[in-house]
This record gives sequence, structure tokens and C-alpha cells, in this order.
Amino acid sequence: MDKRFAKKGAIVTGGGSGIGKAVALRLAREGASVLVADIQEDKAREVAAEIKKEGGRAESFKVNLGNIAEIDVMIREAVKLWGSLDIMVNSAGLVKSQPFFEVTEQDYDRIVDINMKGTAFCIQKASAQMLSQIPADRRGLEVSDRCNGKIVNLSSISGRRGRAYQLHYAATKAAVISLTQSAALAVAQYGINVNAICPSVVKTPMWEQNIADKAKSFGVDAIKESDEFIAKIPMKRPGTAEEMAAAVCFLCSSDSDYVTGQTLNVDGGFEMD
Repeated sequence: MDKRFAKKGAIVTGGGSGIGKAVALRLAREGASVLVADIQEDKAREVAAEIKKEGGRAESFKVNLGNIAEIDVMIREAVKLWGSLDIMVNSAGLVKSQPFFEVTEQDYDRIVDINMKGTAFCIQKASAQMLSQIPADRRGLEVSDRCNGKIVNLSSISGRRGRAYQLHYAATKAAVISLTQSAALAVAQYGINVNAICPSVVKTPMWEQNIADKAKSFGVDAIKESDEFIAKIPMKRPGTAEEMAAAVCFLCSSDSDYVTGQTLNVDGGFEMD
């Protein structure tokens, strides 16, 4: 596989499972040194070990993105390990489906803390680190003549339209799209690109948990619910974590140097806005 990310230092949050794991593996296979960050320390460690077994460079890091101080430590650890932070993929997130009138303040705050606040400060602090790496004589240029960092955020098709059973989750994923646009505008002049993707159904542990929540809350059959949702996708199948990773890695690569502030639907045609 082409080593297009050779000499690049990367962080992947939520890297212990699902899409985050696939992204961490793909980046490493293409030459990046990856800090696999996850609140599930054992899962992050397993992914880092898998990368090392394949001959790549990786370390694991336990982080709670609801704690901003821990984000600072995570950024410093990546720079300490790899010498720079060139790629930041914000894949960590929580999902919960429940009846509209049953969402509590605690439910809402928990989702917002990770999906929105955590993502916002990961973007901010990664951008600040990338900016600090630009040589002083080039930092003041009105227009950067080179790419100085890539940030990719994971939104969702639930961020494209409201969901009656996802008051908090859908709101945070819509916020990720807005955060992506705001951050892109703030750092574009420094040659830092900020983009996002919106996956549809990807059969990860998070999707399985989401379907289980819906089955419990609404008294529906979990398998039937999943099959009915997939039937609405024009391509008539779920996506794979590897397909999401491919899209993320495009946005991390030099092929997307003139792309910023965009959110790409990677969803089999489910959303077309």
C-alpha cells in the first residue's frame, strides 16, 4: 500500500473500535504514526498492538473527551511520540435512541459533552498545535502556500435531518457539521484543512447498540428495524468501516488540499444534500 502518510503524526479518537479502528489501521498501513485514543483503554491497546504487528507505528492512549484537560494531555503525548501532529481524526462519539419525552438532562449532557464539546475542543487544540508547528517566518503569511495539517470529524446522516428519537444525538451531529465549517473558516489561511464525513448504516458496535436501544425503548424487533432502515438506502446495503476509513483518508491526504469546510455523505445515497 502507498505510504502517502509517511512521517505524519496522527491521532484517532474513538480508535479502539468501529470506524475509528478502521481509520487508525488504514492511516498506519499508509505510513502514519498513530496515537489510538479511546476511553476504553484495553480496546485502544489492542488496536495499537495490531498496527505494530503489521509493522506500523502506534501507541494507545486513554482519554475522556468530556474532560478538556485530558485533550491537552493527548495532544502533548502525540507530539512527544511523533514529533508533530499532522492529522487529527475525531471519530469518538456516543449514540442513544430514546423517546423524545423521555430524554433527561443527564442523557442530553452526556451526549453533548462527548459529541459536541469534546469534538470542538479537539478541533481547537489540534489546530493550535498545527499552527505552532509552522515556521515563524511563514506563520504570518496572508495565504499559506502549503498544507499544514488535516482535521477530519465524524458526523452522521442524523446530522442532516432531525430524528424524532434522537433529540440529543442528531443535534450534536448537526453541530459537528457547523463546527467543521466554523473551524475551517478560522484556520484556512494557515493551510489547515477541516472537513467531515456523514456515515449511514455501518455495522459497528455503536450501530448494534443503537438498534438495541431502539428495540428496548420502542418495543420493536431489532433485526427487523435494522433491515428496514437498510432497505431505505438506495444502494440497498450498509457501508463498511473500511469504506468510511477510505473517505477519511482521502480527506487526510494531499489529494484534498483544496477541500475545506465540507461534509461528505458516505451513505450509499441515503442523503443527497
